[in-house]
Amino acid sequence: MSKRDYYEVLGLSKGASAEDLKKAYRKMAMQYHPDRNPGDSTADEKFREVNEAYDVLKDEQKRAAYDRFGHAAFEQGNGAGGGGGFGFGAGFADIFDEMFGEFMGGRRGGGGQRGSDLRYNMEISLEEAFAGKAVEIEVPSSETCASCSGTGGAGGAQPVECNTCRGMGKVRATQGFFTIERTCPTCQGLGRTIKTPCRECGGSGRTKKEKTLSVTVPAGIEDGTRIRLAGEGEMGLRGAPPGDLYIFLSVQPHRLFQREGANIHCKVPLSMVTAALGGTIEVPTIDGGRAKISIPAGTQSGHQFRLRGKGMSVLRSPARGDMFVEATVETPVNLTKRQEELLREFESEGGDVSPQSSGFFAKVRELWEDLKD
Repeated sequence: MSKRDYYEVLGLSKGASAEDLKKAYRKMAMQYHPDRNPGDSTADEKFREVNEAYDVLKDEQKRAAYDRFGHAAFEQGNGAGGGGGFGFGAGFADIFDEMFGEFMGGRRGGGGQRGSDLRYNMEISLEEAFAGKAVEIEVPSSETCASCSGTGGAGGAQPVECNTCRGMGKVRATQGFFTIERTCPTCQGLGRTIKTPCRECGGSGRTKKEKTLSVTVPAGIEDGTRIRLAGEGEMGLRGAPPGDLYIFLSVQPHRLFQREGANIHCKVPLSMVTAALGGTIEVPTIDGGRAKISIPAGTQSGHQFRLRGKGMSVLRSPARGDMFVEATVETPVNLTKRQEELLREFESEGGDVSPQSSGFFAKVRELWEDLKD
């Protein structure tokens, strides 16, 4: 299913001002807020859609990218909504450079190769996903080679122009009516070569090291979210720009709760007596607190109790989802002789105490009678 236009979601035109965006967002967020529309899944979906649209359009850089490329601007990186929101997934400067860098007279080599992107896998608990987390991580990195000062040449010698491509980084070959252009095999597209490589770094101009980074995981983050830290990847060759660091988040399964979007589900066993006579129970909540639930007499397995505002945090929003507690009535086991006698006495008293059971078997008897006829 394709996404709706973000301006259409907020009911605005493309040239809307920042103030108009804010007003439209506040109005629609209030209109579709889950607390005002209990049990309305359509309102929940519209609320998330409005938040996603405003998150992109309120940011000048994201809005400019969206105005030019639409939803495709974010498809190769972080999602605009619920995806981390730590910058664009693709470097637009790099895209423009690749597409148009040689159009106006050609781009000369010599800048070195951009560093590689790095991946870091981070596992967090459901509680940390709810509250957010600030953490320091150790990632492999590089630093400028002290021996050659980053030039890649022995003794700090500077690279010289490549004799094969004359500094262009590309070579051309003519075949009939066609001209084929490819990366220079001598300098690998750099446009410059090193006569005597530095022994310490092998001509790369960099040496390996570890670095510590501080990462903030926002509250409400979802499993599978990718966070991009621009410029924190591998160092580029001979002073070229570094790559990016991508942090892939996975949320550990919880021993009590199951997450579904912004909502949390929890199954709670009830004794037969509590389910039959009613009572009060306490259940834990994701924020570390407790919540009391009044159990009405005659509660059946599968009955759900909704605790509003006790679910997960919503990314970049003060709102919270709901918590759904599902009752499961536990059948007594390991009965004593006296307990067995009491249950038989209870059954012998009769009465319509199990309407679902008696109703079901009444229908079964009717079915058998019809089959005999």
